[in-house]
Formats: sequence, structure tokens, C-alpha cells
Amino acid sequence: MKNTLLYCSLIIVILNFIGCTISSRGKSEFTISEGELYDKIRGGWSAKVIGCTYAGPVEFTHNGTIIQDYTPIKWSKDRVQHYFDTFPGLYDDIYVNIVFVNAFERWGLDVSADSVATAFANTNMPLWHANQVAKYNIKQGIMPPLSGHWLNNPHADDIDFQIEADFAGLMSPGMPNTASEISDKIGHIFTYGDGWYGGVYTAALYSMAFVVDDVEVLVKQALETIPKQSDFYQCISDVITWYEQYPGDWKQTWFEAQKKWTSEVGCPDGVFLPFDIDAKINSAYVTIGLLYGEKDFYQTMDIAARCGQDSDCNAATAAGVLGTMIGYQNIPERWKESLYGIEKRSFAYTDISLDKLCDLSMKHALSMVERKDGEIIDGKIIISSQRPVSVAYEKSFEGHYPVDKKFVNINLEETFDLEFGGNGFVLRGAVLSAKQEYVAKIELYVDEHLVETANLPVSSLSSVDNRRPDLFYQYQLSDTCHKVRLKWLNPDKNVRIYIGEMLVYKGKPDNLYL
Repeated sequence: MKNTLLYCSLIIVILNFIGCTISSRGKSEFTISEGELYDKIRGGWSAKVIGCTYAGPVEFTHNGTIIQDYTPIKWSKDRVQHYFDTFPGLYDDIYVNIVFVNAFERWGLDVSADSVATAFANTNMPLWHANQVAKYNIKQGIMPPLSGHWLNNPHADDIDFQIEADFAGLMSPGMPNTASEISDKIGHIFTYGDGWYGGVYTAALYSMAFVVDDVEVLVKQALETIPKQSDFYQCISDVITWYEQYPGDWKQTWFEAQKKWTSEVGCPDGVFLPFDIDAKINSAYVTIGLLYGEKDFYQTMDIAARCGQDSDCNAATAAGVLGTMIGYQNIPERWKESLYGIEKRSFAYTDISLDKLCDLSMKHALSMVERKDGEIIDGKIIISSQRPVSVAYEKSFEGHYPVDKKFVNINLEETFDLEFGGNGFVLRGAVLSAKQEYVAKIELYVDEHLVETANLPVSSLSSVDNRRPDLFYQYQLSDTCHKVRLKWLNPDKNVRIYIGEMLVYKGKPDNLYL
């Protein structure tokens, strides 16, 4: 009996030590002051801006290679101000988040996916990859979740939602399953499968960072939101295993991840090339930064950046998660001072500043705490904390293996025919004209069946673009020979429609060694 009492007492001490208690109502609770909660929210957003800025100069400069230690990544206290003034598009990580924060502020916690999608599609901001395709889809009447589904979006596995899911975690402190619910609604506007999981995982990292103070525990618990049979789960699980195997050598873990997890299947920009914007490998780099950073702010974002590929986004996510864990007050002054000149300036394409963004996230977090069975009493916030639960399993591009890239290199006349063997394809190119208002109407036929009549805007001369980056795509065809025909319905001598290349898929990979 004494041993049992001693054991129970020890459990209570441990729970109190990590800030959690088991209430008389039988639920797990975490208590935090309003000041502490705001400090963590401000730490998350501020660190994200810092990380994005720090790695901005090396974004996609090292694809498939690490950024070596001797390669300087320069920093000065005016770096954030510099990018605000000269390249505000760097902060797509932030301004797309702001679209969602604004939607929750305008329509409340029960805002519909369609409302968010419409607000997103009507923005006038630079977008790329899955975001850009989703915007096009929505404007063509393809609403979520179909707007992000891989059959309608070749970029469904890309990093997009991973870099813009921060808001979901920051408004769900200690409630990762609530963050997953938000991610389900918002993330499927743009992504599916591993692309969606990148955002679910990121949101869980932020959410758990409010109540977990150990980085290794954090990444393991956040990963519990991802289905174990998914490639995404297996990739991040591998990183954790390699970290345990090579605790002092992040480059060895990076190398193991490169060997196993860098075969791009979806994004047409990366298939057969070193470029890799796939969510799971970039989330692997975030995880490497967090684990090997050992709660050191600089080391965490520097390692995430030096893993390469989408360096600014990965450094931003790793820094943002750590900033949430340690709080704004514990971010070193060397990094915080870069924000002082811009805290009240609105991010480009928005009317929201860093100060206002933190205030809105705090407001939404308090509302969510109360909705999810928590309480706010005399400046103390009692959070009904959640044990992470896996979201549903889904997989993009299943049964589709890229086997060829045919260089077409023609200007479309009124019609064009070509043949290929496989079960899917992506035709890449652009509609080019000085007439920016022009929209090409082109019919796509596969085996003499009309598949689509596409409205294809001109490729913009600016960075704000309403087109879809890939002209045509079809998946889940019979795995045999097919005839493709394009028919231009409204030809114009002042417009050039360039067909560059055709990416071909088959139901199984070609083996050149057989």
C-alpha cells in the first residue's frame, strides 16, 4: 500500500512539474497566465519572421546539397526592414497565414472552407505551386476539398500548407487535435496526402510547443497526428531514428534522408531534377533543425536553413516552433532587434502588422480554449489539453510513377496532336502575350473524348498571377497508349501558346537495368 501511494505521489509530482494536472473532472489540464500565453504566441510569429528573413538569401540555392559551414549566411539588424522594402514576397509564409487569420476574425471559429477559399482566391498576392493552382481552381468553380486534391492539383504534395499552417497551431494551444480539425478545413483547399500532412504536423508542433518543453518529446508527439502508414510519417520517424543513431552529426541524418526520401513524384518542377519542394522532405529538414538545434535559437534555424531546398520556409517553421516553446522574451536580442522597425508595418498585400497578427492570434486562442472545455479565470488560462490523435490516411499519386519527360517545344496553332504511353501526363508551357486581359480557351481531348475546356490566362509579367502553372494534366488513365489533342478555340495572332514539355506517368516504374 505504501509503495502504491509513493508511486501515485511521484506521478502527481511529475505532472505538476510539466505544468499538467488531472482535474476532478478526469481531464488533462494545463494552466498558463494570459501574459505567458501571449508571450508564446508573439514568440512564434516573431521567430517565424526572423527565420524566414535569415534564410531568405539561400532559398532554393542549394538543391540536393547542404549549405556548407564555411558558406556565410549574412545577418544584420536591418535585414527584416530590407526585405520589407525590397522583396516583400519573401514573406508568403506570413501573408497567406494572414488570409486565414482574417477569415477567422471576420466569420468566427466556424468559418466554412468555401468562405476561406473565396477570400483566398480574391487576394492580390504572389503565389506559387499548390497555392497558385488552388487559386486558379477556385476561380474556375472547383471548390475545396477538390481544389487541393491531387487529381486537380499536380502540386498537392508540395510544401504550401506546411508553411502556412502556423496560425492553426497558435490558435490551438495544447490542443493538437483542434489544430488538426482546422487543418482539415483549410489545408485541403490547397493540398492532399503528404502535402496536407506537412501542415497538420506543423500545426501540431506549434500547438504542443505551448505545453511541452523538450524538443525531442515535441516532435514525437506531433508526429502522432500523422497516420503511420503514410510516407510522411515514415520519413519523419526515420529522421528521429537517425537522430538517435547519430546524435552529434546532423549532416549524416540529412544524408540518410536524401538517400531515402527525395524521389519527387508529383510537382512537375522537381520530377527528374534536384529541385524538391515536396512537403515530407522539407518537414524532415525542419525536424533536423529542431532536434539538432538543442533549443538554441540560432543553431535551430541555421541547421534547418543549411539542409537546403526551401531554406527560408524551413528555417521559419523551425524558428517559429522554438519561439513558441521558449517565448518571445527568451529570443536573443540580436534577433529580436531586427523586428523593432517593422512591428507596426503591415505585411505586403495585407492590412495586418506583426503586432496586430499577434493580438488576433491571442484573441482566437482564448476563444478556442473556452470552446474546447477550457476556462479563463482571473488572468489564468486553464487549457483542456489533448493527446494527439492521427488524422485520416490519404495518398496522392498512388499508382503513378514518372517515367519520361518529352520535350515538345512547339507553339500551338489551332490544333496539336501527340501520343504517349502511360496512365497520366502533365503538359507544361505558358500563354504569352502583352494583352494581359486575354484568356485562351483550349479544349483537351484524350483518345478523341473531350476532357476539359480550359480557360487559361496570360502568364503575368508581374509576380501576381492568376494562371495555373501547368497547362494540362490528367491522371488515372488506362495504362496504355493514348492520343492527346489540343484545340485552340479563340486564336489570336498577338498571343503565343507555348508547349514546352510533357511529363509521362506509368502504373509501375520503368527499370532501365532489366
